[in-house]
Amino acid sequence: MSSDFLGDADRRLSNLSRRRFVQGLAAGGAVAGLGLWPRQSWAQHAYGQPNVLSGTHFNLNIGETPMNFTGLTRPAITVNRSLPAPLLRWREGDTVTLDVANALPEGSIHGHQTSIHWHGLLLPANMDGVPGLSFDGINRGEAYRYRFDVRQNGTYWYHSHSAFQEQAGLYGAIIIDAAEPEPFRYDRDYVILLSDWTDLDPTLLFDRLKKMAGYDNYYKRTVGDFFDDVQKHGLSATLQNRKMWGEMRMTPTDLSDVNANTYTYLMNGKTAGGNWTGLFRSGEKIRLRFINGSSMTHFDVRIPGLKMTVVAADSQYVHPVTVDEFRIATAETFDVIVEPTGQDAFTIFVQDLGRTGFVAGTLATRDGLRAPVPSVDPRPILTMDDMGHGMMGGAGHDMSAMSAGAMSGMDHAGMDHGSSGGDMGGMDHSQHGTSSMKPGPMATMDHGAAGMQQHPASESGNPLMDMQTMNPAPKLDDPGIGLRDNGRRVLTYADLKSTFADPDGREPGRTVELHLTGHMEKFAWSFNGIKFGDAEPLRLNYGERMRIVLVNDTMMTHPIHLHGMWSDLEDADGNFMVRKHTIDMPPGTKRSYRVRADALGRWAYHCHLLYHMEAGMFREVRVEE
Repeated sequence: MSSDFLGDADRRLSNLSRRRFVQGLAAGGAVAGLGLWPRQSWAQHAYGQPNVLSGTHFNLNIGETPMNFTGLTRPAITVNRSLPAPLLRWREGDTVTLDVANALPEGSIHGHQTSIHWHGLLLPANMDGVPGLSFDGINRGEAYRYRFDVRQNGTYWYHSHSAFQEQAGLYGAIIIDAAEPEPFRYDRDYVILLSDWTDLDPTLLFDRLKKMAGYDNYYKRTVGDFFDDVQKHGLSATLQNRKMWGEMRMTPTDLSDVNANTYTYLMNGKTAGGNWTGLFRSGEKIRLRFINGSSMTHFDVRIPGLKMTVVAADSQYVHPVTVDEFRIATAETFDVIVEPTGQDAFTIFVQDLGRTGFVAGTLATRDGLRAPVPSVDPRPILTMDDMGHGMMGGAGHDMSAMSAGAMSGMDHAGMDHGSSGGDMGGMDHSQHGTSSMKPGPMATMDHGAAGMQQHPASESGNPLMDMQTMNPAPKLDDPGIGLRDNGRRVLTYADLKSTFADPDGREPGRTVELHLTGHMEKFAWSFNGIKFGDAEPLRLNYGERMRIVLVNDTMMTHPIHLHGMWSDLEDADGNFMVRKHTIDMPPGTKRSYRVRADALGRWAYHCHLLYHMEAGMFREVRVEE
């Protein structure tokens, strides 16, 4: 990056008038204090992201700062008065010290205790930042010193693990510069941190979800939709389909619990009106580090007119794959390379999975430019196939061959659940003899003469569950609901291949199957139908290599995060594909990954949809000698 261009960028930034800055806040900017650019030679200078802290020692003060994204001023949780929190830039191989002080005011709606979790980082358990597991939390007026070796590189992020503070603004990006040359070249480097903001007190939002889980679903099917379906599928199939959805007390338009009817979506702390802008020169290679720091939102990302080459997933290098669009689940990160040329501005367009809203920013040759912003895509509709209820993939959308009772998951008494082994009320197949079998995990999990999915006994007659999946599949090559056949090349998990072989190399010594379970109307979420407060920890033996198989028994998509250890995703045949820290689980999926228990201590394991975690989809993992 040339020094004359950086000088121009600095002058443009310093010449922003106070009026322009305040307008930016009102339109959707939110940085209380611009901060200073780092001066270390290794720290990347990026116009458009001024609040960068670099080095090895950091002072982070957590407090409240008034923010205005919608015309209403509300108290946000901030770090050093910044939302997002300052971007932290480290070097692989360094030891970092972070003194985190709790300056929350008396009577704060966000509580008196706080914490920071360093998402995806490998560190000692007492540095992981989960109150009640890793440490006691940071009380008001106190401070906690995080100190650990930086053993990895890439794009990461950090956030609170206390109550709903992440929703209120306590999240920020981390860039760790690699000790060795990276396998790709770029001229400029930007973080694109995506998030969702609500003017509501997050505690009140959670209470509303418990009482009215479908509050944000404004798109329920109408009489007109019924007649359209009759024309397409016939009266009998349409009636049967409606009956099954009625039996489950669900609606196929319920794609997300909270959407743009409540949320304002942000890009680097700005709304679409705030127009976050990253500058470029034509022909440069630009690295965009996308981070989904939202609380409850899956985002679909594209840059009309530009191809994106994905080079890293969850900070791990992957064989480059060029796409038009990708879905990023909460807590995931994707690094892409783009080469803007031929026009002065390109729109970074980010819409939510439910197609209720969007946020947009700009790549431009100079500040103030905008490119056309696309319309939000049509709203998708869930089918029974989406939820793993197709007849072995052959029934399509004609549900007339299936009984509503089989779909509903409400009548469990007649089901053969088998025995319930494992430490979490799950199925530990090392005790059922399956771990000695060599076929891939998708084959070994295929129980019963009809190939129907087996479920743990803890799901039987469970009032915290409203459905079970019958025929789940990995669906690794499925772009996902709303992204199929849209005329664009969309990234799938099947496209992601790490640039390295399985780092452990051993076959798993045992397999544990866990089911993601929930009840939509009650807004109850759990593993195996057992909420966190009633569940035993999952115990791992230090150094063992084991396999976790996840089965999604709900109609929602759940990004699952295991703290302290990598999750090595497998393909349908049990072969290593890609190393990640967060595994997304769409409805009707069954996916497996390997874990090496190489980190002693107590670790969190949970859905990264914040309100699902708080409602019970959380477990403790203990790694013991």
